[in-house]
Amino acid sequence: MSGPDILVGIDAGTSVIKAVAFDLAGRQLGASSVPNTYLTGQGGSATQAMGRTWDDCATALRGLGDRIPDLARRTAALSVTAQGDGTWLVGQDGPVGDAWLWLDARAAPTVDRLAAGPMNRRRFKATGTGLNTCQQGAQMAHMDAHAPDLLDRAQVALHCKDWLYLNLTGIRATDPSEASFTFGNFRTRAYDDDVIAALGLERRRHLLPPIIDGTQVTHPLTAEAARRTGLLAGTPVSLGYVDMVMTALGAGVRGGAGDVACSTVGSTGVHLRAVDAGQVVLNDQGTGYVICLPIPGVVTQVQTNMAATLNLDWVLSVAAGIMSDLGQSVSHRDLVAHLEGWLARSQPGQILYHPYISDAGERGPFVSADARAGFVGLSAGHRYPDLVRAVAEGLGMAMRDCYAAMGPLPSELRLTGGASRSASLRAILSASLNAPVRVSQRDEAGAAGAAMMAAVAIGAYPDMDACIAEWVTPLLDAPEAPDPALAQTYDRLFPAFAAARAALPPTWTALAANRAAQTGVSDDQHQ
Repeated sequence: MSGPDILVGIDAGTSVIKAVAFDLAGRQLGASSVPNTYLTGQGGSATQAMGRTWDDCATALRGLGDRIPDLARRTAALSVTAQGDGTWLVGQDGPVGDAWLWLDARAAPTVDRLAAGPMNRRRFKATGTGLNTCQQGAQMAHMDAHAPDLLDRAQVALHCKDWLYLNLTGIRATDPSEASFTFGNFRTRAYDDDVIAALGLERRRHLLPPIIDGTQVTHPLTAEAARRTGLLAGTPVSLGYVDMVMTALGAGVRGGAGDVACSTVGSTGVHLRAVDAGQVVLNDQGTGYVICLPIPGVVTQVQTNMAATLNLDWVLSVAAGIMSDLGQSVSHRDLVAHLEGWLARSQPGQILYHPYISDAGERGPFVSADARAGFVGLSAGHRYPDLVRAVAEGLGMAMRDCYAAMGPLPSELRLTGGASRSASLRAILSASLNAPVRVSQRDEAGAAGAAMMAAVAIGAYPDMDACIAEWVTPLLDAPEAPDPALAQTYDRLFPAFAAARAALPPTWTALAANRAAQTGVSDDQHQ
């Protein structure tokens, strides 16, 4: 009878939890997923039931056992990653209410207050991370000021993956990635007194859990967790890093020659580059993240767009709405099928589009809750395909804007997410950076990144770079070189994009004030 030959990666997202099985060489063997739910409410709240999230995780693992023969005996180790930021408070008897998610906006007034404080730049230089409402530090500071009973009843403040790790192992801990970009220093991977003081949380420091690295430390699966998941008690469990860097790790942010970067261009856009900690470029705007990789001395610089392909969904929905008004029903899938043709029938660089379609504004490489999307340069001769191309090019310009805030543009881009499936979109993104694009064929990059940590932890690989060479590099497609003429067009377009973006904030502010005034009138009329 052969020994354990499977690694399980858990990736607990905001709306779905996945458990994925890999062999020791990184080949995916099967997956199980369970929908997760969250609630939104007044004041921008977004919460998730902590007990339900653990139940869903256990269900996903049992479902994986139904798909993989003899999974329990064959599992050499498992690892867990999850949605980042947010605040998952645990007290003596379990959760202290529902978790505040990264989507929760209630801490906005506290963020404004702290960002204007004298210690905020010092906090940014230590963490490398701009202050925003997503983060546990901002949320805890807001709780401390407005709902101190929540923190009074808590014994530890965790993140989602930490909460699942507690249920799997009984250990209260967090990892170096979330600990350092929230409360610490990315250079030391430890908590930082100045950062905690900048957040005004000195008296709450006891809520911060110990920091452990899942490539070096594992804890055994408890008997209760084994009963819930169908796995064997004693199975080693690794605490993964936050999902953004686990996905990037599994998709190729590290490995190969030159300055490699990795972008996930889906509903949102996440843009990362792996650098030595001493090479980090901190922008004057104080935005973005610096998140440690599970490799000594190596971190990722991160900038994120609130909306990426959501902009394309919007421009396609305009066409769908017009056709519906004319009595012709058309599906989103039908319109996506026309995307390549529309892009082919339009000229590049004719219209500027700023892709800030999210109602929450933008967070990378600048922060503005009022930022909104818009076209610049329309003329009477432009037609619908020109609008579609402008939106697609806006994604490329926004990506370039993010990478420019982190230093020189990368020499190679590894691409995942919905945009990677379109040859025309890949060409636009490649030319926007003037860098070749490689697409990762890894289906579940986040779970794979977590499983890679477990692989190193149990000694299946001597270090993470050796694991990357077998798990990641072979799944990268051949490089697609940028079109030289298109790259020159976008080199000329980007300064106009950046100048317009810099000039628009007063317009966004005025529009936001007008919307607020209209909402107030509407509310009065309904009273």
